[in-house]
Amino acid sequence: MTAPTHRPTAATPPGAPASRPAGRPGSALFADRRVFLLALIVVVGAVMSLLSPYFLQVDNLLSMTQYGAVIGLLALGQALVILGGGGGIDLSIGSSLSLSGVFMGLLTQSAGLSPWLAAVLALVFGAFLGLINGILVGVIGIPPLIATLSTLYFYGSLANVITNGKQFGGFDRQGFSFLGQGAVAGVPVQVLLVLIPAFAIAAWAMKRTRSGQHTYEVGTSDRAAALVGVDVRRLRIGLYVLAGVLAAVGAVVTNSWLLTARPSAGTGFELQAITIAVLGGINIFGGRGHLSGVFLAVVLVVVVNTGLQLAGVGNSVQVGILGALLIVSVLLNRVIGPRGERP
Repeated sequence: MTAPTHRPTAATPPGAPASRPAGRPGSALFADRRVFLLALIVVVGAVMSLLSPYFLQVDNLLSMTQYGAVIGLLALGQALVILGGGGGIDLSIGSSLSLSGVFMGLLTQSAGLSPWLAAVLALVFGAFLGLINGILVGVIGIPPLIATLSTLYFYGSLANVITNGKQFGGFDRQGFSFLGQGAVAGVPVQVLLVLIPAFAIAAWAMKRTRSGQHTYEVGTSDRAAALVGVDVRRLRIGLYVLAGVLAAVGAVVTNSWLLTARPSAGTGFELQAITIAVLGGINIFGGRGHLSGVFLAVVLVVVVNTGLQLAGVGNSVQVGILGALLIVSVLLNRVIGPRGERP
């Protein structure tokens, strides 16, 4: 009797959709989070244009992207940390932005450094803040939620102590304001030359480099990844360092935009960054999600916030709507399930 043929199947290649059990709820609309987000952006944009006649004006559409640049950088860092699994999250990312900006202001105003040189040193400082988080989580073994909640308070408090609650200036020289206030063909420089390249490079790295693929593997199963030689601890520390660098980039952009370093510049941004990452399809348990979906989620949040502001809706209502978006994103992850595949 001929034995039934059975050939082992290769692991699902990156980009191939995961199989869905028969009868799993969902439809073609939910098959790809990015399709849903694109549709939602169109619908929300149409609603906002009805609420405010100024919404669809070209100047408004271009200017509102400035808000999205900084929060988009933080959301990208948050997404990378979450993708690494192990309960990874960075609650300190907003405080890292504040402290990195204050550090840069200290260098320009007190030490008299060039804003551009101070900006480079601020990126190094942001990496150091991320490294502290990585050591607390990856080396000492403190749960990410507790570790980064602690540094949220510590970094934020340190920023206020250094400035004594005031602001640092000294950025309005050597053309530094161009980064945060300039535009190329009407598109803000911080979007065209900072946010879009950051997402493009990160998306390419996650798809084309070994470190990117290892991030998905570790996020899916750190034990399995360790068995094939991936240094799980080192990789997760690296993700926190990247998040710190991106927070520092956000601080540089903010300082160039406002021409002041404020100790409260990043207050509350950590929750928005988490909301955007999850809304964009990043699995909160790690290992699955598209960075392109996170970018679309940034667009959606910017459209919602800008439209509501133009319509005269209060900030408390905007925060409530942002919370509703987070709930919807979590429910969508449950509906889509494993289909939120690797890019």
